[in-house]
Amino acid sequence: MEHRSPLPSRMLAMVLTAPGGPLQAQMRALPEPDENQVLIRVGACGVCRTDLHIVDGELPPHKLPLIPGHEVAGNVVRTGAAVTGLQVGQRVGVPWLGHTCGHCDFCRMHRENLCDHGMFTGYDIDGGYAEYTVADAGYCIALPDQYDDLHAAPLLCAGLIGFRAYSMMQPQAARIGIYGFGAAAHIICQVARYDGREVFAFTRPGDLRSQAFALSLGASWAGDAGQAPPASIDAALIFAPAGALVPAALAHVRKGGDVICAGIHMSDIPSFPYSLLWGERQLRSVANLTRADGEAFFRYAASHAIDSRAVPFALERANEALAALRSGSFDGAAVLVPGGVTRP
Repeated sequence: MEHRSPLPSRMLAMVLTAPGGPLQAQMRALPEPDENQVLIRVGACGVCRTDLHIVDGELPPHKLPLIPGHEVAGNVVRTGAAVTGLQVGQRVGVPWLGHTCGHCDFCRMHRENLCDHGMFTGYDIDGGYAEYTVADAGYCIALPDQYDDLHAAPLLCAGLIGFRAYSMMQPQAARIGIYGFGAAAHIICQVARYDGREVFAFTRPGDLRSQAFALSLGASWAGDAGQAPPASIDAALIFAPAGALVPAALAHVRKGGDVICAGIHMSDIPSFPYSLLWGERQLRSVANLTRADGEAFFRYAASHAIDSRAVPFALERANEALAALRSGSFDGAAVLVPGGVTRP
């Protein structure tokens, strides 16, 4: 049975109408969940570099106009008629993976992150840069109580994609290099330290602020991406969208090690000598995530205190948040916070 409660008829949303242009503040009708969806009052929505790639037109548009945002934390306020696993009042997160077909080759192989017909929150489906959003109930994630919405939101992509990338490296890797010390990196640095691994952090040249931030979170060394680290690394996780970092990372990875590119978009990778790859080094990319990834990461987060350094912005300041991310003017993770419930 569908559950209803008194709600406003309209909401504030920040809407992309054309790639390369600013988001527009619009009052929109409250979305209506279909039978398999839930309506969520957004408590917070993280601002991800993928959002920036979509807004700036570096990723081709899938839907316009579009409400971006795929790190959504909030409360269920209405459920569709066929929803049985979630209840009104329940706190949930909405990640990037919004829907899969369930019958393509990849879905049948339990690799739903590669689904031929996958749909993604804030890209194919309107996302969380709004006061309310709808989501497929089967793709929502229960959130641990110890993280409020502001600090849970960055975990829903920066944490999830970072954790998937981290899980791809060989388990014996003892010393890892993290390239690009932003939202994902600052979370995964903490995970690696909890797991007893040594972390080297590579930043933009001269970014002393982010280097100090990395050291404060447990990295044993931090320096420019063009610098040689004090020792070779067993694996490199590349979060920055700069293809030139791939040969740079390969040059510092030991034989048999991994270089993992964790972003959805990257500038072209320059040619490099085969000798950098030889020695059974592996170069991999990360594509999306699975629901199993979400379950595994939030089990981990429930038992380890992860300090997601949220930098809050009011929802209507979404363009300022994107500009700050673009310029790298803060450490941690930008998060949009709706100012309150819009009245009818």
